Amino acid sequence: MELTEISKILKGFEPVGLDGMTDVRYMNRIDTKYVFSASKIPQLLQNVRSLYHALEIDRQREFRYKTVYFDTPELLFYSQHVTGKLNRTKVRIRTYETNGLTFLEVKQKSNKGRTSKSRIEKEPGDMNHIQQSREFLIELVAANTNSLKAVINTGFSRITLVNLGKAERITIDYNISWNNLKGDCVEMPYLAIAEIKSEKSTSLSPFFQQLKHLGIRSTGFSKYAMGMALVNNIPKQNNLKPKFLLLNRIRDEYNRNGSA
Repeated sequence: MELTEISKILKGFEPVGLDGMTDVRYMNRIDTKYVFSASKIPQLLQNVRSLYHALEIDRQREFRYKTVYFDTPELLFYSQHVTGKLNRTKVRIRTYETNGLTFLEVKQKSNKGRTSKSRIEKEPGDMNHIQQSREFLIELVAANTNSLKAVINTGFSRITLVNLGKAERITIDYNISWNNLKGDCVEMPYLAIAEIKSEKSTSLSPFFQQLKHLGIRSTGFSKYAMGMALVNNIPKQNNLKPKFLLLNRIRDEYNRNGSA
């Protein structure tokens, strides 16, 4: 996929800075995900260009993220995701590579479908976050926090769009890769994941309407769970079989259409 094409289209968006996103950060929200071929990103951006602002930081509108996920020795958080448990947790360290900001985050999804995220800022490059932040984790995580260990790393590029009038935030992730911290790596240049983050239903979202127009439907998708299954020989992979089939279809579509 030619990133220069995406960059060129993004220049046509009105910019918004972090200070203009206060009303749409939503640490407690409804998340709706859409998984599709990265070849559709340019068309999708073209279709919503007049409706959304693009996040801009230091004249950049595409940002690299690095995320290290933690789990228990029994892979409790992974099991929660692949078995469809309604109350589930993720513990991660996320670094925004553009400015080096690093956060220890706990992301939780309730049985009512709402996502909440709590985080504390940490020093870049400091991998002792878990020990330093035990009190923060104990307050939020039911598992034994002393047992948490880094299990997988995810990297991706992200575009963030904002509709200030409808108070919604959109993220589009692409150039996604995983490694299991042991040298095994999987890259998926053909995969894109869009997410609508709002306080209410997405049915009135202009972005949702454009996704529907392009034949893109919502689906649950955890970068953490899929990454674990892709690069580690761990149990319960059969539960993710529909997602593997979806990825194969997206890869084939990307190859048929060529890169964006």
